[in-house]
Amino acid sequence: MKKQVFKFLAKVNKILLPSYSKQQLDLAKANKLQMVIIGWRWFVTKNALN
Repeated sequence: MKKQVFKFLAKVNKILLPSYSKQQLDLAKANKLQMVIIGWRWFVTKNALN
């Protein structure tokens, strides 16, 4: 059940949230909102794969 929720969230993230790796964003220059989005996407992806 938990894994299905995170897989769904991962699909929603892919559609709604920007991909900073494709934009080649430098993490040292990212603002706080960008860092929060990166962290959220990492958390969801990590849990969807486990």
